[in-house]
Amino acid sequence: MVTRQDFDSPELPTWCKGCGNYGILNAIKMALAEQNLAPHQVVIFTGIGCGSKLPHYMKVTGFHTIHGRSLAVATGARLANHGLKIMTVHGDGDGYGMGLSHMLHAIRRNIGIVDIVQNNRVYGLTKGQYSPTSDAGMVTPTSPEGAIDRPVPPLALAIAAGATFVARGYPAELRHLVWLIGEALQHPGYALVDVLQPCVTFNRASAYDFYNSRVYKLEETDHDVRDKTAAWELAYQWGERIPIGIFYRVEGVPTYEEQIPALQAGPLVKQPLQKLRPEQVKELLAEYI
Repeated sequence: MVTRQDFDSPELPTWCKGCGNYGILNAIKMALAEQNLAPHQVVIFTGIGCGSKLPHYMKVTGFHTIHGRSLAVATGARLANHGLKIMTVHGDGDGYGMGLSHMLHAIRRNIGIVDIVQNNRVYGLTKGQYSPTSDAGMVTPTSPEGAIDRPVPPLALAIAAGATFVARGYPAELRHLVWLIGEALQHPGYALVDVLQPCVTFNRASAYDFYNSRVYKLEETDHDVRDKTAAWELAYQWGERIPIGIFYRVEGVPTYEEQIPALQAGPLVKQPLQKLRPEQVKELLAEYI
């Protein structure tokens, strides 16, 4: 039986005190343990940002990519060994800024990746610039007169693009977030879990006090997760009431891996290598000369 302690690392986080990433880290550990996934069965891909150091703080195989490329590299890993549980954990700047196009392609492929986005609505690592999900008018060191960009609506984009699992969590609701990540881990295909991650240093206006009085759980309403139109409308609900939970889930959509003939015999890393005769190698090389 796998326990949360199996994922503990001797390296201590260097995040600010009160950072929402602590809750996300614990939720991921707990969810993996509850799904009985051992550290060697999981690979977490990250980009650039405060939260992207998460694999340093848990016993798991981690892979740092360049900014915005987490999903692209994770896709390669999933195709090489779809026997592993593949996750990406990155911030809103990484996932919804530089990496937004990769997210849309992962969605349309419906590839088996759990995509956790630590959405603090600010660039924390680089000292507080506004991010793709920041509110219009947000004053920052690089927007002293207020940001003029409208925020990206990630959940609505994911639903419109055809994602088969779309959810939002909040680390102060730890057990709920653990459950959401667990549901995402069980889902075949791409699963987005957007997490409202309070940044207590560079976005205090959208920290715990802001969310605690506004979030409510969709599971405590009559929302039908199969209703795509209702899910899309809820994705735009923001202000005095902010929904968390599973917005949309559909099953029966073929995954990318299921449609690749070469993977039907199992993960590529476990398939025997095809032995080529010397003349076959020469013929193959001749095609590229």
